[in-house]
Amino acid sequence: MIDNKRNIVRTKSFDFALRIVKLYKYLCDEHKEFVLSKQILRSGTSIGAMQRESEHAESTPDFIHKLAVAQKECNETLYWLELLYKSEYIEDKAYESLYKDADELIRLLTSIIKTTKSNASNS
Repeated sequence: MIDNKRNIVRTKSFDFALRIVKLYKYLCDEHKEFVLSKQILRSGTSIGAMQRESEHAESTPDFIHKLAVAQKECNETLYWLELLYKSEYIEDKAYESLYKDADELIRLLTSIIKTTKSNASNS
C-alpha cells in the first residue's frame, strides 16, 4: 500500500477532489448551476485520478505523461474556478482557498515532472 504521508501529491490531489465534489454539490443545490459545475467536477477530480494512474505507470515516459495530463487538468480547473468567481457563483474566500490549493498542486506536479525528466536524462 502507498504511504500517504510520503506521497504528498496523492493526498493533496485527493483532498482537492473532495473539495471540488462539495463545490459541485453546492453549485447544483444552491445555484441550480449544472454546466460550469460539471466542467469543474470533471477537471478537478481528474487531477487525482491521473496522479493515481501514474503510480502504476509502465515506464518513465508514461509516468511523466500521466502527471502532465494531471497538470493540464489542474490548469483547466483554475480556469473554471476563475470563471465561477467572476460570474459570482462563488465567494472570495472559497475562490482564494480553492485557487491556492490548485496552484500548489500545479507547482508540485511541475516539480515532479521536471525532476523526473532531469533524472531520466542523467541516467
